[in-house]
Amino acid sequence: MKLKRYLLLIGFIMAMFVTACNESAENEQSTDEKTMTEMEKKVNEFASFKLTTDLTQLTEKEKQMLPVLFEAASIMNDIFWVQAFGDKQVVMDSAKDEATKRFVKINYGPWERLNDNKPFIPSFGEKPKGANFYPVDMDTAEFSAFDAADKTSLYTMIRRDESGKLVSIPYAEFFKQQYTKVAELLKKASELAEDDGLKNYLALRADDFLKNDFYASDIAWMDMKTNGIDLVIGPIENYEDALYGYKAAHEAYILIKDKEWSQKLEKYAALLPVLQTGLPVEAKYKAEKPGSDSQLNAYDVVFYAGDCNAGSKTIAINLPNDEKVQAAKGSRRLQLKNAMQAKFDKILQPISDVIITPEQRKHVKFNSFFENTMFHEVAHGLGIKNTLDGKGTVRDALKETYSALEEGKADILGLYMVTKLQEMGELDVDLMDNYVTFMAGIFRSVRFGGASAHGKANLIRYNYFKEKEAFVKNSDGTYTVNFEKMKAAMDLMSEMILKLQGDGDYAGVAKLVTEKAVIDDVLQADLDKISAAGIPVDIVFEQGSEVLGL
Repeated sequence: MKLKRYLLLIGFIMAMFVTACNESAENEQSTDEKTMTEMEKKVNEFASFKLTTDLTQLTEKEKQMLPVLFEAASIMNDIFWVQAFGDKQVVMDSAKDEATKRFVKINYGPWERLNDNKPFIPSFGEKPKGANFYPVDMDTAEFSAFDAADKTSLYTMIRRDESGKLVSIPYAEFFKQQYTKVAELLKKASELAEDDGLKNYLALRADDFLKNDFYASDIAWMDMKTNGIDLVIGPIENYEDALYGYKAAHEAYILIKDKEWSQKLEKYAALLPVLQTGLPVEAKYKAEKPGSDSQLNAYDVVFYAGDCNAGSKTIAINLPNDEKVQAAKGSRRLQLKNAMQAKFDKILQPISDVIITPEQRKHVKFNSFFENTMFHEVAHGLGIKNTLDGKGTVRDALKETYSALEEGKADILGLYMVTKLQEMGELDVDLMDNYVTFMAGIFRSVRFGGASAHGKANLIRYNYFKEKEAFVKNSDGTYTVNFEKMKAAMDLMSEMILKLQGDGDYAGVAKLVTEKAVIDDVLQADLDKISAAGIPVDIVFEQGSEVLGL
């Protein structure tokens, strides 16, 4: 009996030991699964969307051109990786699972762009404000003392020489291998182009990559009128340089024109001079005349690369950024209709169902979203480009604060334009649709966070509108737009921004950002509610030749 009890006791102890080991393994597995699940949740915050279009409208040569353009555009990915982070392989090797690798690719680095650039791979620490445009150990005092004529150029990388001193290296030299290949591909595409304007632009853009000067091809891009395929490629926006806002990041879009929609939009660009004179601000802040050769067109976008593909995806374009080109030719506004529809269906409409009072949800419409976005881009051409003191451009005066204020200007003046065009009888809309859709859009863009120029702009506007009672929060947690108070707040905010720009008031803009580009507890609770509803933050694309069936 003693032996039997002894054996039973040994068996019980062994069973307990095995159970404990199994529980330990299960706990370890559970922890791993939780970690994986959190990263997968981050990836799943980006809804997948295929970039396609009707290829039957293209000629055979245009179809042959597309793979060439895809190859050239893909090189912008490689260059942007260097500018945003450095060696892509370093961060990819540090990602321990597929979900993390996918999230790295979405963010072009280990920092979460739509969460104030917080590192999601902790070993990399905080993101440098100057990204990889400048040496990470460079401070502002050293840069100020650095004597180089082109140090503030859009098209140079700042590095150290062998002695440790700062040097400014033109993109065409720093990215010589990539630029040479892009130029070769663009020349090949120009030979396939049947539209004279597109042929000329592609050939000049190829030359400009090698010259490190994009003025000639920007002018040629503005002169294109009848092309069915469009291409934006090169160093374009300066959002990535959060240190000074000097350096242009590389990106590319490949676009197929929606000719029917484009014809509808043509007349609005011609109204820019009239709209400029009516801006709600003193005459001196609207004395500049916007270019009269501006164009407004709609497109299906079939490829994104580089800066525009990082984090939140652009749904409309206003280019060129060069003030000299804008003064001579105006700018072109490109509405990316298929990407816009994706964001409305997958994000904006579901947000409105959570955040807008049921009585006003009927006013959230795609056409209003399209109009608000379209006139946002048109509004970039309004206002003032050079400071009133004659010391230079608004961009130079406002430095790293410029982008957030300029995006805020375009948002609020876009709504102002919709309002004025409706009052002039040029736009047949119910303004309540545009205002409520605009309000819902604030919540969509605020989710981009304070690290994004668009996120900052929307945070400032949310808090400004709240202060002016443009909306009220109901007991059920939803919001109701007060039309008259929003209209009044729109005018006041337009005036404020235009004055800050015209005065080149860097300190004033910095103060505005500090005080208003913040998320309070009430707004955070709203954002948490939106996230809990499983609504995507943004979209990620399936794109390229295979997706198009080429």
